[in-house]
Amino acid sequence: MQSQYSENQSSEATTEAILDITPNPVDTEELSEQTADLGKTQIEPARFHGFFEDCMEMYADAQTVAEYLNAHQGWFRRCAHPMKAEPIGENGYALTVGRFGSFGYQVEPKVGLELLPPEEGIYRIRTIPVPDYVAPGYDVDFNATQWLVETTTSDLDEGVAAVLGSTTKVTRVQWQLDLLVTIHFPGFIYRLPMSLIQSTGDRLLAKIVRQVNRRLTHKVQQDFHSTLGLPMPHKSKKFAA
Repeated sequence: MQSQYSENQSSEATTEAILDITPNPVDTEELSEQTADLGKTQIEPARFHGFFEDCMEMYADAQTVAEYLNAHQGWFRRCAHPMKAEPIGENGYALTVGRFGSFGYQVEPKVGLELLPPEEGIYRIRTIPVPDYVAPGYDVDFNATQWLVETTTSDLDEGVAAVLGSTTKVTRVQWQLDLLVTIHFPGFIYRLPMSLIQSTGDRLLAKIVRQVNRRLTHKVQQDFHSTLGLPMPHKSKKFAA
């Protein structure tokens, strides 16, 4: 029993290392060489799925927040940094998250996202093709929705309330994300139990989304409130996956 437990521990640690998500500088030439012969070793692709939801508070009325969100050409690339965000058409961006992996397998997540104009108060973000780019061994299906909820609250620090005035409008940007990532792993990955690869991949997918959400939320809040000369909201601890 003790021996079996130790083997499981070792196998899980190895999987964590293989699917490590620590970002490194991107070397696209090296990455292309590394993934050029993936087709020779790939079996069935692994699919990792997650449904996430959270909210972002803004100290302003819904109309002001909507005008800011609609003008994403002015803030999205700035707030996405250090991720690269190159424009695609009027409402799209090619977003490069970074480089992840170890043990001879590396992946550079890059996805085209389109920020659709709101329809009946609902904002949608969907996956679009990146021109002249073929993803090396992976595919991303990104479907997000956002909507605004305006409230009036007195549950604020005295200093914040003094800046905002007696009638305090707070708008919550509620969002949900349905994310599916398909990866064609090289053959040696499949020497590990598929159930272990699946559970580890789902867990690390959630970790990536959580990290990106935290950084992007902070930067968007900072950009929005500094533009209007308003104080920053308190950090939210809510995140569901």
